[in-house]
Amino acid sequence: MAGTSNTQTAEHAKIPHGKQQPLNAPTSKLKVLSRIIVMLIGAGLVSVALEIFLVNNNIIDGGITGISIMLSHLFHLPLGIFLTLLNLPFLFLGYKQIGKTFAFSTLAAVLVMSVGTALLAPVKPITFDPLLAAIFGGVILGAGVGLVIRAGGSTDGSEIVAILINKKTPFSVGEIIMFINVFILTSAGFVFGWNNAMYSLIAYFIAFKVIDITNEGIDQSKSVWIISDKYKEIGDALTQRLGRGVTYLEGEGAYSGDSKKVIFVVITRLEEAKLKSIVGDWDPDAFLAVGNIHDVKGGRFKKKDIH
Repeated sequence: MAGTSNTQTAEHAKIPHGKQQPLNAPTSKLKVLSRIIVMLIGAGLVSVALEIFLVNNNIIDGGITGISIMLSHLFHLPLGIFLTLLNLPFLFLGYKQIGKTFAFSTLAAVLVMSVGTALLAPVKPITFDPLLAAIFGGVILGAGVGLVIRAGGSTDGSEIVAILINKKTPFSVGEIIMFINVFILTSAGFVFGWNNAMYSLIAYFIAFKVIDITNEGIDQSKSVWIISDKYKEIGDALTQRLGRGVTYLEGEGAYSGDSKKVIFVVITRLEEAKLKSIVGDWDPDAFLAVGNIHDVKGGRFKKKDIH
């Protein structure tokens, strides 16, 4: 690992040949521990959302969780039983097709959810207003699922099904999950009534959005490409007023054959409006393309001081 101290190097040199340990072993263990803690917190939040907000108001989530809630209602059995039993076959598939780390992480999350719902079942719900339950339950559910995903696991076997179907069909994972959940949320109308099915849809939509925020952060990164004859002025202005480093790329117009300078810069979502204003001040006719970035590492993405 870069930045290793002289003390660490000296200690490493004393280890007999053939028994060297990686210098970053403590760091790796810390990362694993942090992932476990994040996953436990996430699964715990899912349990809170289900038992304290959604289940007692007959509001469901999508996927295996939604099916489990309906079966629990119909057969009057604890929710945790169905969460575990229905997810196990898909976890086996996940182990075979996706990997043991993902499968075991998901199993751990599902078990924590199952135990959590059992412990919270006797607790009185905070609200019996279905709209409030859908909103706050959706927020907490999304935050919990998002944390579990960030830790490398999942809370629902339907995602594994979607990944496996995606390999053999032209549909994307997102499209398959959406189809599955539309079917499940529609089924809720026959079990709990159509009002509750619509509240379930609200909760699902909110949770979906919060999962994105939890995974990508509210300060989501965006990539920006700018083509303008005033590239130097715009680049300098972005550096000075946004504190972002820019990169000049060589481009050529396919139709005209003219050489062009392309400005490439990575910003946060909160900086997008200011960037557009800066570009517009220098060149209202500049070509501007903005795209979402899931993750940014390395380089000089850290902001400089704004002058």
